[in-house]
Amino acid sequence: MKILEQLFRTPYVNAESGFDISPDGKKIAFSWNITGRWEIYEAPIDGSGKPDCITNGSGGKFSPRYSPDGRWLAYALDFNGSESYHICLVDLVNHEQRDITSNIPYPLQPHFDWSPDGNEIAYLSIEPGCYGVYALPTKEGVARQLCVFDQPLRDLRWSPGGALLAVEEETGGSDSFISLVSLESGKHNRITLGGKPINSKNLSWSPDGSELAFSSDLSGFHDIGMFIIQTGDVHWLTNGKAEHIKPTWSPTVNQIAYIYSVGSIAKLELLTLGENPASYSMEDGVFYLPKYTPDGNNIAVVFENPCHPPDLWLFSLLDGKFSQLTDSMPETLRGFKFVMPEEITYPGLDGEKVPALLYRPHKNIKDMEKNRPAVVNIHGGPDWLYQMIWNPFMSYLASNGWAVLAPNYRGSTGYGRDWQVASRYKMGQVDAEDIIAGAEYLIREKLTHPARIIVTGRSHGGYLTMMCMIQRPDLWAGGSAVVPFLDLFSSHEEARQDLQHWNIENFGDPVKNYDRWVEGSPYFFLDRIQAPVQFICGVNDIRCPASNAIAAHQKLKELGFQSELIVFPDEGHEFLKIENIVESYKSQKRFFNRVLNES
Repeated sequence: MKILEQLFRTPYVNAESGFDISPDGKKIAFSWNITGRWEIYEAPIDGSGKPDCITNGSGGKFSPRYSPDGRWLAYALDFNGSESYHICLVDLVNHEQRDITSNIPYPLQPHFDWSPDGNEIAYLSIEPGCYGVYALPTKEGVARQLCVFDQPLRDLRWSPGGALLAVEEETGGSDSFISLVSLESGKHNRITLGGKPINSKNLSWSPDGSELAFSSDLSGFHDIGMFIIQTGDVHWLTNGKAEHIKPTWSPTVNQIAYIYSVGSIAKLELLTLGENPASYSMEDGVFYLPKYTPDGNNIAVVFENPCHPPDLWLFSLLDGKFSQLTDSMPETLRGFKFVMPEEITYPGLDGEKVPALLYRPHKNIKDMEKNRPAVVNIHGGPDWLYQMIWNPFMSYLASNGWAVLAPNYRGSTGYGRDWQVASRYKMGQVDAEDIIAGAEYLIREKLTHPARIIVTGRSHGGYLTMMCMIQRPDLWAGGSAVVPFLDLFSSHEEARQDLQHWNIENFGDPVKNYDRWVEGSPYFFLDRIQAPVQFICGVNDIRCPASNAIAAHQKLKELGFQSELIVFPDEGHEFLKIENIVESYKSQKRFFNRVLNES
């Protein structure tokens, strides 16, 4: 497994937590795990020097944000994977670090923002019975409460003038509302259209603070909207059967950059107001989080695809070229033949076309239909999708003769609102059926043999792994569920209140919809399973408690079934330590080999 270990030791820039550009435009700060630990790095944005690590100590560091004067850098710190974040500051002159939230007793979100004068940082807290928005002095003083919400909060942005905060709050299903909070009165008003709040996310203020750009799927797909602060009007900048998300304003011209996504491909798109948009890309892959340099001449983005781990790139608006700022690929892997997947559709059990990525086996195997193994790999979320992303495990399997299918089942993002909400209150049903149909597709297309299909997934994908194994026990040679939830009732009781809100919004109330919760809990039907099972989990997981996997493992053993349990005592939902990540995937491959009698 030497090559597999090398693949999973490959570092990458953390796209989800974002990056930031210094106010003078000379540096870019980002979260990177090149040493095996998530630290904050700074690099010259002109590519003239190597990145420098500017943090140290235990825990994972994410979401770097420069102060308006460029003297300080704030970041979010997760000590042990429990997602109870601290906000820390680094003095970029003397490199001293300090935790400015050590005395705050409640969990904090990793999303925060500097005030325009640099004297405060606004942050989001999770308190008993409510969700608070606070401003904390960056030198000395006590945090002041700006307002409270009764639904979980996802993000916030301070207006350039400092009078307003734009706050994104979770609502029904995976929807969001954007509220504008007056810092003078504490009152908050949602963005509405026709008097009704609209599903909206991705906050971005115009440089003068007169407008707020956002994305909304009001038309069925996410479009970029513009909220006019003075009048309360909404203007739409895009309109099409594709996803337009993550808008960001140019600081110098009347232009917005955003991500334009069609299925598995996500491009960078620029829209100068009053003109037609222009799309830019390097090769098939996915762009994230565009951000202009202060002079407006360049846009920094993160880019990845199945052949390249996520790295920072700079797009020049002057010559239309991309230049690479970080290079995470080790020299030892540059000759590895990564497999690029195909974007396909297959018929669901009800005939509906299900989109998916198919990694066709790279090696020819004698007696293909009889011998070829296959994996159905289920994404988590569920409000996410498999795109042309860096996933070395799928590429490794395909390069070694396995067929790999990655379904974008009902409930996935990227294919319009109707597809995304199709699994609400039906999770574990229509989504599992789409995945089962994917396995049947592999058999029908003679890409594998019926007795040689493994199902696996992480988080919600781990949950669906087990739902598939109880609904079609004859279909699978084995199942590997990574950080799954299995008993809706017990996982709900153990969950933090913001996660309980998500459970109710997507599964219904556990009392009123008791039967649905029972039917949606694979733990109660483990006696149906006919194939070996593997569970991998982290003790500090607040989303999918390890107790669920431990209890399911014990029950399967009592029933006389084959079950393997791997518990990482120092991890949460997202594994932070490279040694644990590597061991997790190596354990999966050993399990795959064992149940299929592979070498």
